Amino acid sequence: MNSLLSTVALALFAFGVSPAQSEEWPLKPLRLIVAYPAGGGVDFVARTISQRLSERLKQPVIVDNRGGASGAIGADFVAKASPDGYTLLLASPAEVVVGPEAGQKIPYKPEVDFEPVILVGETPLALAIKVSSESKSLAEFIAFAKGARAENLSYGTPGNGSSMHFAGEAFKAGTGTMMQHIPYRGAAPALNDALSGQVSMLIAGLPPVIAHVKSNKLRILAVTTGARSSLMPDVPTVSELPGMKDYRFSNWMTVYAPSKTPVSIIDRLDREITAIIAEPAVRERLLGAGVEPRGLGGKELAAFLSDERKRYGSVAKERNIRIEN
Repeated sequence: MNSLLSTVALALFAFGVSPAQSEEWPLKPLRLIVAYPAGGGVDFVARTISQRLSERLKQPVIVDNRGGASGAIGADFVAKASPDGYTLLLASPAEVVVGPEAGQKIPYKPEVDFEPVILVGETPLALAIKVSSESKSLAEFIAFAKGARAENLSYGTPGNGSSMHFAGEAFKAGTGTMMQHIPYRGAAPALNDALSGQVSMLIAGLPPVIAHVKSNKLRILAVTTGARSSLMPDVPTVSELPGMKDYRFSNWMTVYAPSKTPVSIIDRLDREITAIIAEPAVRERLLGAGVEPRGLGGKELAAFLSDERKRYGSVAKERNIRIEN
């Protein structure tokens, strides 16, 4: 019998799992790091899932906001944390894909230092213009942007090197249009200048734009995800344009653990969070904020992230997008 137990224990260790970890985790509170200040989209998702995760794991799950350096400070904290399942990161594309592909100097290697757990959800980006603009559709805007009066055309985003910046440059390349990129320090000032007409088009996350669509101040020409948004199913995607079927950009939220975290813990987190975002109340809350629940894990998540890195890397190289530290 002792020999059998020893064999089982060795097998568990071979897969990075100790018997104690497999049976006892978690024994203390968990920290879910958000690499941005409280109140943003990633923070909202973190707080939405953390309460239910606390209840399911029977341990507190504390949301810990550690902002700065486009998400690199919070991400680095998790990269250097003990791989015991008690410190996790809820990441957006910025700190694990966009920044690295755009040459941002960061003290960690996302593909080496993190283990992806589950894609919780994603938010479409919106291409929006003032309601009073001449263009009433995406096709009309593209035609205008190729016309004689397009020399002063511009698009605003929440910042240089943001996923919105990448979406804008890929849109220009795919449609053959010319627009000057105007980067802002966050979505709010970009939104304000779109409302006042200081920029011709706004590219931002869908949630903050929706209120101004409802008040008839902005018109969304298209969303940037591969499929239409369930919040606005009548709004087309950019990928519906001829020659743009591979166009896809979004703000997504993925849970990561430090590399070498035991497989049993990764699997447990995957199962628990998958169950949480399948709950009707949680789905309704996420969808109400413009977040499409996903629940992608394992090999599918690895393939998704690989595709994201290739896409952003290609756009960064072709459009010379660089993030200067």
